Parts: sequence; C-alpha cells; structure tokens
Amino acid sequence: MNSIYQTLLNRTVHRQVLWLAIPMVLSNITVPLLGLVDTAVIGHLSHAWYLGGVALGSTLISVSLWLLGFLRMSTTGLTAQAVGRANREQQARVLLQGLAMAMLLACGFLLIHQWIVDVAFHFSDASDKVKHYGEQYFSIRVLSAPAALANYVLLGWLLGTQNAKAPMWMVILTNIVNVSCDLWFVVGLEWQVAGAAWASVIADYVGTIFALLCVWRYWVKQHLPLPWVAWRGSTQGLSRFIKLNRDIFLRSLCLQLVFSFMTFQGAALGDRTVAANAILMSFVMFISYGMDGFAYAMEAMVGKAIGADSRQRLKEAMIGTVFWSLLICSGLTVVFGVLGDTLLGFMTNIAEVHHIALIYLPWLVAMPLVSMWCFLLDGVFIGATKGIEMRNSMFVAAATFFVVLLSTPLLGNHGIWLAMLCFMAMRGLTLAFVLTRQWRQQIFFSHVENH
Repeated sequence: MNSIYQTLLNRTVHRQVLWLAIPMVLSNITVPLLGLVDTAVIGHLSHAWYLGGVALGSTLISVSLWLLGFLRMSTTGLTAQAVGRANREQQARVLLQGLAMAMLLACGFLLIHQWIVDVAFHFSDASDKVKHYGEQYFSIRVLSAPAALANYVLLGWLLGTQNAKAPMWMVILTNIVNVSCDLWFVVGLEWQVAGAAWASVIADYVGTIFALLCVWRYWVKQHLPLPWVAWRGSTQGLSRFIKLNRDIFLRSLCLQLVFSFMTFQGAALGDRTVAANAILMSFVMFISYGMDGFAYAMEAMVGKAIGADSRQRLKEAMIGTVFWSLLICSGLTVVFGVLGDTLLGFMTNIAEVHHIALIYLPWLVAMPLVSMWCFLLDGVFIGATKGIEMRNSMFVAAATFFVVLLSTPLLGNHGIWLAMLCFMAMRGLTLAFVLTRQWRQQIFFSHVENH
C-alpha cells in the first residue's frame, strides 16, 4: 500500500500517463464525429437508398478491416519492448515485418473482396437499390486496404515509441481530409455514394503519407539502421510475430461475434427495443473510445517497462493508469446516473424509444466501472505481447456471454444487457487472475523473448 501511495504522489507517473492517453482519447473522439458528418452529407441526398447503401457498405468494410486491427496491437507491444531494451535493430525490424504483413493481407483482401460482398449481401434483407449502392461503396473503399492496414502498423509503431501526438495528428488529419473531400465530391461534384467512398480512400492514403513522414523523422533522429539493412534480419522473430497476430485475431473475431449476436438478438424484440439498444450502445462505444486511450497508454508504458525488465516501471504504469481510469469512469457513472434521462432526450425525440431506453439505463450506469478493467488489462497483456492469454480470456468471456444469454430467455432485453455486462466483467476477471498468478509466480516477465 505504501508503494501505491508513493506512486500516486509521483507527478512524473501522472504526466507520462496523461501525455500518452489524452492525445489518443482526443483522436478517438474524432471517429464518431466523422461518422456523423458522413451520415449528414449522404443523408441530404434525394433518396434514402443512398444513405442505406453507404451504411451497408461502410459497415462491411469497417468490420473487415477491424478484424485485421491486430496489426496495431502486436506492433505497439513489440515496438515498446524494443524501445525499453534500446534495441534499434529490433525497432526497425518490427516495423518492416508489420508493413510486410499488412501488404500481404491487403493483397488477399483485394483478391477476395467480391466474394465477401456476395456472401454478406446474400444474407441481407436490404432492397436492391441499397445493395447496389452498398456494393458500389465497398468496391471503391476496398482500394484503400493497403493504406488502411499500413496505418494500423504505423500508428502502433509510433505509439510503441512513446509518441502519442503523431498518431493523434494522423487520425485527425485523416478525418479532416475525409470530411473535406466528402463535401467536395458529394455536394460539389455530385458524385453521390461514389464520392463518399473516394473521400475515404484519399483520406487513408494521406494518413499513410503523414505517418511515414513521422516515422522517418524518428528513424533519423534515433539513428535506426537503414530499412534495407534491417530487412536482412527480417526473418528473426518472425514466427513469434505471426503467432501473436494469430492469437489477437482470434480474440478480435470472438469479440465481433459477441457484439453481432447481441444486435441480432435485440432485433427479435421489436423495432423500438432495437432503437433503444442502439442509443445505449452508442454510449457504450463512447466509453470504449475514452478507455481505449488509456489502454493505448498502458500498452506503450507496459511494453517499455518489460523491455527494460523493470518491475518498478511496470507497477507505476499500472497504478497511474488505473487511478485516472477510475476517476474518469466514476465520473461517467455519475453522469449517466444523474443526467441519463436528459442524455437520452438528446438522442431521440420518439417518446416510446426514450421510455424503453430509460428502462435499461441502469445497465449503462454500471458499464463504465465494470468494463474499464478489461480495457486496461488488455493494454497490459498487449504491452507484454501475451496473445495466448488474451485469446483464452476472450474465449472464456464469450462462453460466459452465451451461457448467460441462453439461460435467461424470460428476462428479454434485460437478459441481453446482463449477458453483455457479464461478458465485460469476465474479460477483466480472467485477465486479472492470470496477471496475479503469473506475478506471484514471478513468471510474468519470463515469457517475453527477444524478438
């Protein structure tokens, strides 16, 4: 307890946490704002099927690329450990391996994208017009796959070098370009759905160029080996890199399955309940955007501490990040509890939907303090590059979700939210159990190998 108190009084720890977390929180906030602008621009066209097509196509591309987001996580952890070891060759090698894998996955995605469209739209009940414009949007957006996947790697690498400002400006610049091109192409040139798609493609490549410039600046400043020199040893540690990405991918796939199934189950309870759940889930996503910023900070700080083999730094990283997360999540709990009714009023003016959402508001009130642990512990295990533990934890949590959901059919929508809360809680509990056990057995550091 004395060491915790001393850490909480250490201004350097707080400064480091906030220096890394705040830029990532700010950049994350721009993501939903961008979605609102996209919707507003397309939503002012003459027919509803334009908006439906963009919604369908963007959801499909987002889910497809999100499942490949393991590239960012693995790159952050491995880079941070290399920085902790002050190993320049390893820092260079991680980036080159990540970019090579990103390009291979992008090529594969481009080859099978039509099959993805055919399968996804086959199971969709959307109208032919919506499907047409959805396919048009997806077919253009898929051209940004090389840039989008490279951006995962570049963002993760920059964050791993303890640089949160460059990723923040990268995300903000990408979103500004996207919005500007949206207005130009859709409103000015009247390209409709194709204009929205091309705006996103251009924005992704602008983000890549900016990130490469930031990487090159750091590369020169830190005297990292020339890329073609570092590439000669690119097979070193490649097996571990691939296994780590495999495990994080399976974890992400499981996570997407749970959220998709929750939406599917809610749809069976009626349109108004679906709408109410969508509003409440938008607040859950707001929580996740904020907590992801602190999870990113945890990844970078934990990875660097492990690379330096410093248990003290690791303790400081966890204590400082947990402190600020508790503070923020406690505040969110109070806000949702006291102002929940008012916030729901901002989201909808449909009385029936507002009333239903109010019934399930207590689940949202409980969500911040329950879910924060899974976000933070994900950051710990990503920084420690322990993909197997993360994968197994997600398997257990997903199994818990389905057991609770299927065993409480009489609870209706309350059962769905109970299952989601148990899912979030179990993710945190299982990772906390593994961390505690490995820490007591003094093996938390022992599984980390030289990359």
